[in-house]
Amino acid sequence: MTHADAIIIGSGQAGPPLAGRLTAAGQHVVVVERQQFGGTCVNTGCTPTKTLVASAYAAHLARRAADYGVVIEGAVRIDMAAVKARADKVSGDSRKGVEKWLRGMDRCTVLEGHARFEDASTIRVGGDTYTAPRIFVNVGGRARVPDLPGVHDVPVLTNTSMLALEELPRHLVIVGGSYIGLEFAQMYRRFGADVTVVEMGPRLIGREDEEISAAIRTILEAEGITVRTGAACISLARHDEGVAVQLDCHNGPPVAVGSHVLLAVGRQPNTDDLGLDRAGVVLDDRGYITVDDTLRTNVPGIWALGDCNGRGAFTHTSYNDFEIVAANLLDGEARSLLERIPAYALYIDPPLGRVGMTEAEARRTGRPLLVGRRPMTRVSRAIEKGETQGLMKVVADSETRKILGAAILGVGGDEAIHGVIDMMQAGATYDVLQRAVPIHPTVSELIPTVIGDLKPA
Repeated sequence: MTHADAIIIGSGQAGPPLAGRLTAAGQHVVVVERQQFGGTCVNTGCTPTKTLVASAYAAHLARRAADYGVVIEGAVRIDMAAVKARADKVSGDSRKGVEKWLRGMDRCTVLEGHARFEDASTIRVGGDTYTAPRIFVNVGGRARVPDLPGVHDVPVLTNTSMLALEELPRHLVIVGGSYIGLEFAQMYRRFGADVTVVEMGPRLIGREDEEISAAIRTILEAEGITVRTGAACISLARHDEGVAVQLDCHNGPPVAVGSHVLLAVGRQPNTDDLGLDRAGVVLDDRGYITVDDTLRTNVPGIWALGDCNGRGAFTHTSYNDFEIVAANLLDGEARSLLERIPAYALYIDPPLGRVGMTEAEARRTGRPLLVGRRPMTRVSRAIEKGETQGLMKVVADSETRKILGAAILGVGGDEAIHGVIDMMQAGATYDVLQRAVPIHPTVSELIPTVIGDLKPA
């Protein structure tokens, strides 16, 4: 048995920086990775998909060249093998960088293999056992494959296997109208595929306010994507042209036939084969590791970070998990998840930047609300760039004058939203942001204007 000061299972966004802090503090750390260094973001999430989004945007802009007075002779052609190779290289370089970083750390032992708990302080990797007073679980998640009728009888894709495609689907049917599904929908439509999005709910990305969902649907349908909502009874069957997706929609044909089908209906944690029961670690009914607001599990000496704890499903929340744990263990601080304001982005084009509560969520609190809106058609930067789809929205508490949430669906929305994030994190009232003097011409300069238009909701 090998003894260490700490064991980290998984090398996603939280694990490597935590290893760096612990080893720099003089501790001996064992890091175990059973698949690819870097976790979901680097290998099957943000890094490859946003690289593909960039290629799709280039194709889209090339087709619109005449709008800007630029002449391109002939049709725009997509080389899917080259598109994939570019994404693979960006992802691969990042993965190699993470592995090199870990292997170059003093006092860090890197193991490749499947870690399983023997007890609350011991894991087994292959034929060897390792023990430590502190164990950090950072194992991430994977695509959930729902038990739809026929799902095991037909070839289906997930966000992971989708990245292996070198050919362009003739017709891509995507089951799931949320963030992952919509990003793939737009990128593959821009690559040239016919695309149909099938969503069981009454609208796309149901967690957003209705006006945001409706605007996103308009954006996608304008590019030729077919959207089928209200698909209450979905089943799959083989078809001469690929896969038939049976629907139960109020309008439109009852079947969508695709050459390829992508399932994008959520994620599940990689916690089912770690032997967590031997350590006594409690999971919730979805398989996520239960943690308190400092990321501790119910078992002393075991923490869970990243997607596997159900307290955030993003790269930035995983990294913040690391920051909280490191600050509490090494810096004498008392940080917790309660300090974190939820924020994220949807990377269609134009992107959606989101922070805090939606208007619907804010209404459920019973607070007196103020709401401000502005269409991107009235934003100079959007007009100049010829990208005027979307809107800006801010929700505030009329009594405390604090911003409760904001959404920017429009060009640069994923960047401009950070001005609001910073104000909310600082606990400032909306007056502080309204009095700022932002740079012209930017998208961010309209945020004070939207705040100036706040009205009782």
